[in-house]
Amino acid sequence: MCLAAEAPDLDVLANLKGGVFGFAHHRGFTHSFIGLIFPCALVVLLVYGWWNLRGRKIDDPARPPQWGLLFLFAYFAGLSHILLDYTNNYGVRPFWPLSERWFSWDIVFIIEPVLWLVLVAGLVLPSLFALIGEEVGARRERLQGRLGATLALAAVVALWGVRDYEHRRAVAALEARQYENANPVRVMAAPYWVNPFRWSGLVETQDFFATASVTTWDVEVDPNDQMQIWRKPEETPVTIAAKKSYLGRVYLDWARYPLTETEPLADGGYVVKFKDLRFDYPEMRRRRSVLEATVILDSKLDVRGEKFGK
Repeated sequence: MCLAAEAPDLDVLANLKGGVFGFAHHRGFTHSFIGLIFPCALVVLLVYGWWNLRGRKIDDPARPPQWGLLFLFAYFAGLSHILLDYTNNYGVRPFWPLSERWFSWDIVFIIEPVLWLVLVAGLVLPSLFALIGEEVGARRERLQGRLGATLALAAVVALWGVRDYEHRRAVAALEARQYENANPVRVMAAPYWVNPFRWSGLVETQDFFATASVTTWDVEVDPNDQMQIWRKPEETPVTIAAKKSYLGRVYLDWARYPLTETEPLADGGYVVKFKDLRFDYPEMRRRRSVLEATVILDSKLDVRGEKFGK
């Protein structure tokens, strides 16, 4: 189950064909309910092969391995991977190939030390207590670590509950005000790590995007007066050509709040940069995000190059 829980990330192998191809297939079919069948089946086959190499040893001949049941356990573990990825603001496509729609809960930052601490404690502390118990001669439990695992998983669910509640408060605060006398069309609150009371707010109006911090401890939008306004650029033949490129189509399929910037080149060509404002955290504005994309066009608006990331 540990191997199967990690197996969906085998999609990183797509990066061997380049960053653009890897981005197109990141959290793709291996992160869907149907596609998950294949990495889980691969894990079970690998375990079956290893078992054969070891001489098909079993503890109780009357209870041979139930490979179908083991596959179900592996699939259940794979679903936990999809759930964890769903909690952050990158998203997953669980209904592929029936639907390419992205879904995300937006409550946990992609790196969350608190979750790591809780899960590591649930793994390590029972073993530590068992060693102490052996030293004092205490009776050893048959299912060692069960209580620690249960408490750790309960703590994870509790953390999700707190973050979901604070996320809803942040979204409500963003929806409750105007921005340069304009009403919001849609809003989102992106999570920070560790602190569940701080969010990166994003608002879309008819003519522009606005990004600002939100604190839910006192329910305040833009407490530091650092709101950034992003005017929606006009559509031009250059941006249309960039959006029709392979990278442009893939990026716009994934991005929820896309913004383009166009720069002319000395040879008559253009550089069109794509960014998704849901990852425009105030602390990251001075450096290029790894989640940005670039399409280079020649003077005839033919694609000359594509690049994903820095």
